[in-house]
Amino acid sequence: MRERLLDAATELLLKQGYGATSIESIARRARVSKRTFYHRFADKSALTSAVVTRLIDRQRPPAQMPLIAGEGIERKLIHLGGLILRAALSPPVLALHRLIVAESGRFPALAQAVARAGGREEAVALIAGLLQSELRSTAPDEARARFGAEQFLQLIVSRPQLQALGLGSPMQASELDAWVRGSVELFLDGFRRRDAAAPI
Repeated sequence: MRERLLDAATELLLKQGYGATSIESIARRARVSKRTFYHRFADKSALTSAVVTRLIDRQRPPAQMPLIAGEGIERKLIHLGGLILRAALSPPVLALHRLIVAESGRFPALAQAVARAGGREEAVALIAGLLQSELRSTAPDEARARFGAEQFLQLIVSRPQLQALGLGSPMQASELDAWVRGSVELFLDGFRRRDAAAPI
């Protein structure tokens, strides 16, 4: 029953938007009563949080695929950056991105649901930890490593995602691979140079 409700809510939210999707329409699409709905979820905000969490969880690599792989910081970041970019360009995540941009200003509960799902924070922590463990010569502190992780995510994801959303032609697989490699090279060059010149 829970999965049926989540399936119906996902379809309606991503197609119609948060504001236009009512509890009644979700219950009707799932073929359940409103009473049954409220046995599973407190309100639309709680359901939306579950939808977003499930959507993000489904974009994670299989459990047997390591998030960190390769020798050296460059290969590790290329591997991780590729995984992150593929998830960011998946159709469900692109649809969620459109939904957030369109409606989070009017419906703060939507933005809160996305924040609670936590995909970005998890990625920042993972990248920051990698920078601290691998760049021993410059030894970035936690604040510097987290700043670097935030910038890395922007560098990897922003332009390919904008193009996939319609602001340009979507990148092909070979272009995406080259984008990740070039972004990692630029990021590490700047990060190391900045730390060497003026460590924080």
